[in-house]
Amino acid sequence: MITQIKIEGFKSLEKVDLTLGHFNLFVGANASGKSNFFDALRVLQGIGYGFTIDEILNGKPKSAGSEVWEPIRGGSKMAEFVNIMADDSDTATIRFDISLKLSTQSQEINYSIVISAQPGGVEQEKLAIGNRIIFDGSKIWIQIFEDRFLGVQYYKEGTEPQPHLQFERSRPVLHQLLRYSGCSDIDREVIEACIHALSNMQRIDPSPAIVRDYSETHIVKRMGERGENFAALLKGISSDDKLRSAYVSWLRQLTPSELDDITVLQGALGEPLFAIKEHGNIYPAPILSDGTLRFAAIAAAFFQPDVPDLITIEEIENGIHPSRLRLLVELLKSQAAPNRQVMATTHSPIVLAWLQENDYATTFFCKRDEQTGASTIVPLTQVPRFLEIVQKQSIVDLFAEGWLEEAL
Repeated sequence: MITQIKIEGFKSLEKVDLTLGHFNLFVGANASGKSNFFDALRVLQGIGYGFTIDEILNGKPKSAGSEVWEPIRGGSKMAEFVNIMADDSDTATIRFDISLKLSTQSQEINYSIVISAQPGGVEQEKLAIGNRIIFDGSKIWIQIFEDRFLGVQYYKEGTEPQPHLQFERSRPVLHQLLRYSGCSDIDREVIEACIHALSNMQRIDPSPAIVRDYSETHIVKRMGERGENFAALLKGISSDDKLRSAYVSWLRQLTPSELDDITVLQGALGEPLFAIKEHGNIYPAPILSDGTLRFAAIAAAFFQPDVPDLITIEEIENGIHPSRLRLLVELLKSQAAPNRQVMATTHSPIVLAWLQENDYATTFFCKRDEQTGASTIVPLTQVPRFLEIVQKQSIVDLFAEGWLEEAL
């Protein structure tokens, strides 16, 4: 779980420092920085996958070893923060600092990386566990190595640093050090834990058109970001009585129809197709509403055989009936703990109405400065006078009337 994240110089995120929890909700107007924060998480995921900086920002075609990696919105050209009021146009750098609390490690892992988007290279990179540095890299020997390599000091199991190692600047050090023969098993375990935490994220943005179609495969442990192979996932969930019962229970509460059960139909070649049962009748996915399919896919994400450590969902209220938003919030909160993290965005004041006071510390309000273009992202607990005012006026009214924007 990411407990702390600092972002500098990425898109509109000039300088953001957030303490995160299991359930994290981001609210604010359009173009306020919410999606840019989620793009930052995708950059970290690309680092975990071991892609080059150029691939992370500009995309990667499908290969024998990986699926298609979609580019970050705007690619490398739009990745760096630009102060729209500034006169200079010097190439800036992008910095990420994160703290990870993992069940496999007794101490927090701290990882930082500084990249330059336009050349597509790593400028600095560092990994530590607790107070023990594992490696610390900075760009050196530029004239000697033509700016292609990063000089890295490796502190083997906490000893004095080894002589500078050289790694390619085009991709993060994490995976390169993992393949270094001199890396100890103890340090390799920490590096692998960091890589797993960064890569084990899933963006959920189900497309009803994709969810209502036949799956290309017969069974999967995890569906695609847009709901690809959703029916194949449901086939696996249905084979486990405990998972099936829990999933159907949530689906029954969150759909306005009288749902009895789920089932998986088969096409001519045995390809799976999602369907629901109501009053003894079977209704296949092609005739179900967009809202029903969208929620069915969101809920299924938490019952996947291979549930990721971090799930991100943008605009969670899309297609969900207002009367069911309370249950949706309850689902996300209940599934976010103890070893899972959820990050979601919303534009709906109704979603905010169902938050508890202890949710305010990880509910973040986003606002973009019209003059500089920089986004401010702060927890509601740090909005001046919020905790006082919300005792007298509902958070729904404060959000709808623009009080939060004025307060910042």
